[in-house]
Amino acid sequence: MEKENKPVCQFCGRTADEAGGLIRGNLGGLICSDCIYAIHNLLQDKQREKPKLPFDEKTLPKPKEIKGFLDKYVIGQENAKIVVSVSVYNHYKRVLHFLNQKPGDVELEKSNILMIGPTGVGKTLIAQTLARFLNVPFAIADATTLTEAGYVGEDVENILVRLLQTANYNVPLAELGIIYIDELDKIGRKSENPSITKDVSGEGVQQALLKLLENTDALVPPEGGRKHPEQPLIKINTSNILFIAGGHFDGLDKIVAHRTNEILIGFDGKSRKEIDTTNILNGIEPEDLIHYGLIPELVGRLPVSVILPPLDKSALRSILLEPRNALIKQYRVLFEMENVELEIEDSAIDSIVNEAVKKKTGARALKSIVERIFIPITYELPSRENVKKLVITSNTVKKGADPKWITYT
Repeated sequence: MEKENKPVCQFCGRTADEAGGLIRGNLGGLICSDCIYAIHNLLQDKQREKPKLPFDEKTLPKPKEIKGFLDKYVIGQENAKIVVSVSVYNHYKRVLHFLNQKPGDVELEKSNILMIGPTGVGKTLIAQTLARFLNVPFAIADATTLTEAGYVGEDVENILVRLLQTANYNVPLAELGIIYIDELDKIGRKSENPSITKDVSGEGVQQALLKLLENTDALVPPEGGRKHPEQPLIKINTSNILFIAGGHFDGLDKIVAHRTNEILIGFDGKSRKEIDTTNILNGIEPEDLIHYGLIPELVGRLPVSVILPPLDKSALRSILLEPRNALIKQYRVLFEMENVELEIEDSAIDSIVNEAVKKKTGARALKSIVERIFIPITYELPSRENVKKLVITSNTVKKGADPKWITYT
């Protein structure tokens, strides 16, 4: 096509002067840059309309199937695994409903999850295992590094950048992922009253998190870092992203106890009833989290709360031996690569568990103790010849004594 004998864009009909230049194809076709951008945006919108999940309504794993997979990797925490399995099942049913929604259909609200428990009880592991089983993008963010936009630290939107990178920059896929926000309790505000001064790493971060936890279109820099006017930004909708937050919330049990206990006033004041401290957090209410330092709006966006109690000796022992990727199983595989059989006496296992209980850091204590035991052994083993079997005794754990080296005769 030509306008007054001048080449024109074959889509919009403008001349090169009107469109600011034309691009010619190999077969002689002409197109302007505006039409290229329009086609690009159209294709992106079409792609956004039908994001794909690795399952549909028929193949979506049922809560018992989800918990069964969690059982292979997470020891104990039965109630937490049940609550999380049901919540994740309902969330992705909601997502499938949203993808197939027709005008006038009932809209289902998202239910984000808050996990409360001390370090090393499996909060992060549950979230990671869920994402692996469902085969959806997963990202972990540390709330302690976040600050309000414009201050030293990470912008809250950078949480979405990690999810986008995990999804290989596939925006529709990232919009169906899971984000785990760790250490949420570290951004509690200093008092229940709204701050009159800047609290850029506490209440300010909570305010910034609100829009992500709900349904919003967030603009994020593709490579992370600060936003700049000249930097291209990617739009990510968070309405179908499941947020799981976790934290220790040290001292929250005292807040619950203060609310639930009836105290007699007087010199001989005593509580009317004794509260089991191990189960005290099961009576948690939203007002307790607000008193701890979370703003009411954030508490409202985390409607599903689950308590993860400290691990006892039985659970710690099982963590060492039973999961698919148990620490002892890992070292047995490493020693098999050296053609050496590894044996650990029951008394040695008991010693590891007892030492871990003293450290009060849950399963993380097991990792540090086992590494301390095996580092000198692994240093020595490759240089020894004719080693057939290695036996770890209680003295190896308690006193650092040499293990039993059994050689070929």
